[in-house]
Amino acid sequence: MAVSYYLCPQSLRVSSGSRLFISNSGYSWDNHKKRIHHLVCASARQPEKDLCLESKVQTLLDNVKWDDKGLAVAIAQNVDTGAILMQGFANRDAVVTAISSRKATFYSRSRSMLWTKGETSNNFINIHDIFFDCDRDSIIYLGKPDGPTCHTGSETCYYTSVFDLKEHQQVEGNELALTTLYSLESTILQRKSEVEAEQKGKPSWTKRLLLDNHLLCSKIREEADELCRTLEENEDKSRTASEMADVLYHAMVLLALRDVKIEDVMQVLRQRFSKSGIEEKKNRVSQG
Repeated sequence: MAVSYYLCPQSLRVSSGSRLFISNSGYSWDNHKKRIHHLVCASARQPEKDLCLESKVQTLLDNVKWDDKGLAVAIAQNVDTGAILMQGFANRDAVVTAISSRKATFYSRSRSMLWTKGETSNNFINIHDIFFDCDRDSIIYLGKPDGPTCHTGSETCYYTSVFDLKEHQQVEGNELALTTLYSLESTILQRKSEVEAEQKGKPSWTKRLLLDNHLLCSKIREEADELCRTLEENEDKSRTASEMADVLYHAMVLLALRDVKIEDVMQVLRQRFSKSGIEEKKNRVSQG
């Protein structure tokens, strides 16, 4: 079972309802004015005399199975696309720095020092959450990259498919390790580029949709109606899944035409978390 902490500016909320206050320096002071190099936990439920306590994060870090060099595998993952961006190593100080700075921070084994992804390229990975695995021997930095993660300029460091190499003696270009939704988006964008290049031959269904706005919009409305009917007519769950797949596909073709990435849509959805849908709609209407 993964342990997750939702990160907030200058604080860290934990599942018990306690709040961890993080100072800008990364330090805090105990009741005896002694400087301590760890986070302090405070909760409104606790009496004032107990405000200065060893944090749950500190306890969690104590239980991490650091290797004989004090390191654990640290993986950065895109919070919106789910793409694995990169893998490195982190020690205790790197994780604490990542919590306070909200930037993915690692430990360089070759230079024997902490380093923050993006400190030279400005392609930071901005942390939204941090997960530890059930065995406490690996870490996930769940975040949003400011730009390409790989030093080659690729979106992620994972772009070589073993099965492509196995099936083809020579692979043209790089194929990112994309999840299902983003593989579909990649295919649609490829069809769009082929349409723009005016390739000859009978167009595929995707190309026909890209070339005919009226056809595309009519199909989106049609598929949305069929999706609703699976609820109204109490159809089988597999039918609902099938109709939703049709809605997603046709809607993503429209996104491609509008040069909007599905990642942008996911970001909007994430920003709406913990917000009232009614208030969100009111704000959009008033801004319009």
